[in-house]
Amino acid sequence: VQLQASGGGLAQPGGSLTLSCTASGFTLEYYAIGWFRQAPGKEREGVSCINDRSDNSTYYADSIKGRFTISRDSAKNTVSLQMNSLRPEDTAIYYCAAGPGSAWWWDSADYDYWGQGTLVTVSS
Repeated sequence: VQLQASGGGLAQPGGSLTLSCTASGFTLEYYAIGWFRQAPGKEREGVSCINDRSDNSTYYADSIKGRFTISRDSAKNTVSLQMNSLRPEDTAIYYCAAGPGSAWWWDSADYDYWGQGTLVTVSS
């Protein structure tokens, strides 16, 4: 069972990036998939979550609401995070995680499997 986050890189303020979370060994649509980020010197924070296929509800942190969109492509076994209108404060390592789903989607303790992270840097 392995998760892989990819798609990070350097973006200018106002720019866009799309992160992808792929899995080997299990099917993502049966899990709630969360995106988290950790900036230097800060705690890891929940960014967004999409519930499993029975629901597919989506959740967003206030700091990124209206700018980021999470989506699932079951055929590709992938969950994506489209990030628009990027700001320097979005700079962080972004992780995807899989779990059974809970009312506290932002709590990293509710996720069982983690990818290794992908670095997003927003700078001019």
